[in-house]
Amino acid sequence: MGFFSKLFKGSDVDMEKSNANAKKMRSLFNDAVENGDSYRLIFGYTEDVSRFNYGFVHGSKTKIGNLIVGWNEAAETIVAVPTVPDLSGRGDPTYYRRSDILKAYRNKYPTDAFVIYPDKSGYLAINAYDWLEDETLYVYVSQEEELAAFTDFFMNHFQKK
Repeated sequence: MGFFSKLFKGSDVDMEKSNANAKKMRSLFNDAVENGDSYRLIFGYTEDVSRFNYGFVHGSKTKIGNLIVGWNEAAETIVAVPTVPDLSGRGDPTYYRRSDILKAYRNKYPTDAFVIYPDKSGYLAINAYDWLEDETLYVYVSQEEELAAFTDFFMNHFQKK
């Protein structure tokens, strides 16, 4: 659980919203990624949106990129599909295949992020939490189990220093 997460589980209304958003995430991801159903999904966000074609800037001048993050354990691949908080659109997917990346590790400080260096010129830091509260910035979705599974996958199959 992260800094932005709620300390309690939501109401039935919250769960309905979460489930509806999870279905929208799946639809957008499957539309963008061939064989999308072979990937498990989490919602993540990143403050480094320069690598994506679907970034946006908020009034605070902070660049936040919303991501639908899929992973396929057998293929050792992570796919990041940029989106917006209301899940009304998406950008093109970026694939991170373990065999092609330079370095990947979990950075616990200052934020709990999954960091991937595909090359020497840039990186992606995926932040992912359960029950993000600010719906103007983040997709509202409960993903405790999926986040635990992604963390396990990343740490045991994808991490490489």
